[in-house]
Amino acid sequence: RIGARLEPYSGVDLLLHSGRSLDVVTEVETVNTHAALREDFERSAAASVVVDILDKIAVEGQAEERLFGLASATLSAMEVAGHDDGGAVGADQSAGGPPGAPAALHALVSAFMLKAMAMHGYRPELESCACCAHEVTGGRLFSLEAGGVLCPQCGDSDGASLHFSQEGRELLERLLGATMNEIATAQDIDSDALRECFLLLRSFVNYHLHARLKALDFYAGMA
Repeated sequence: RIGARLEPYSGVDLLLHSGRSLDVVTEVETVNTHAALREDFERSAAASVVVDILDKIAVEGQAEERLFGLASATLSAMEVAGHDDGGAVGADQSAGGPPGAPAALHALVSAFMLKAMAMHGYRPELESCACCAHEVTGGRLFSLEAGGVLCPQCGDSDGASLHFSQEGRELLERLLGATMNEIATAQDIDSDALRECFLLLRSFVNYHLHARLKALDFYAGMA
């Protein structure tokens, strides 16, 4: 009876009994089933990225209220993203993401990576050079190690920097400041900028978490 309530992506309240090595679940109350995520392949793949990153970032035994709230809001938005309810970005099934994923889901995955890393202490620097702090204008380079954009001078000395467009930077700023519901229903996200942001954020997450994210690898290669 308890096991049936502990389905993937479900939000639950648990009553735990502390054991010697493992806690024992004695009571479960379902808060949100997020059933739509389990019933759709693309939504489930996107949701698995959220859960995988949450597992890698969260510290066992430590309350992570902001991070949990972000994950919960993202999963709720993923349930409705891409439905034909007003021409949201998700109506384009290929814009910016893996061939099988609605673009609205792809925007939400990208936004979650960005926001979760910011909460984890890795908020990207998007205005000033991450190395010398000088204002950066025009074309941009992004340093995974320094955690932000680089000026041309610092970029010349960083052989691992990634090319990053003005449109991509503006979209990152937009994703960082928007709610998940706003992102799920956005109608004007540029597909090229979204694709660029996803690739950069995937590299950024892998670089700083020092862990293989199998769910993210699967989602990125989803056909």
